[in-house]
Amino acid sequence: MSNHNVTADGALGANPSSRFLVREHHPENGTLLGFWLYLMSDCLIFAVLFAAYAVLGRNYAGGPSGAELFDLKLVAINTALLLLSSITYGFAMLEMQKKKLKPTMIWLGITGLLGVAFIYFELYEFMHLIHEGAGPQRSGFLTSFFALVGTHGLHVSFGIVWLVTLLFQLKKHGLTPENGRRLMCLSMFWHFLDVVWIGVFTFVYLMGVLP
Repeated sequence: MSNHNVTADGALGANPSSRFLVREHHPENGTLLGFWLYLMSDCLIFAVLFAAYAVLGRNYAGGPSGAELFDLKLVAINTALLLLSSITYGFAMLEMQKKKLKPTMIWLGITGLLGVAFIYFELYEFMHLIHEGAGPQRSGFLTSFFALVGTHGLHVSFGIVWLVTLLFQLKKHGLTPENGRRLMCLSMFWHFLDVVWIGVFTFVYLMGVLP
């Protein structure tokens, strides 16, 4: 048998000790397309949660209503934090396009801190409601409220973990094309969460304080 080896170009190599050359095939924009499909599935999840809240949002079971429970000032601060984090992520993407690693990482770090602050205030609100006896088991309204707002909070928490992971990858490998794709996917995810939160703020909190 021949000892010739096959290279990545399909040519025969004469050196028996030569290694197989393998090229990784990555479809152009394949990652972004796959992530768009994931976001569409996430849209369905939140659509179901919004629909459940629309049905159960006035089912107080003799308990407190949103007008009695919601602190709009706190929620407004939390909304401002999340919207501001979207702006800082935009600055990070602009710096990435300029191939400036350090400013990119700084803006990503600021985005992560704003996300942590958002989660802190959300947990504070949850703990306060539970302390007041308004836990998720109290009524259909509170069950659907905790499910919708809590699911959004879990997504933000996941986004923060993803962001921290990307910071380590950027520090180790720099602004490679792979890291650029990951930053773009996280950007879509983060802005998607902003859009969902605007819906939560309007549909749950603002409408919830109406008589």
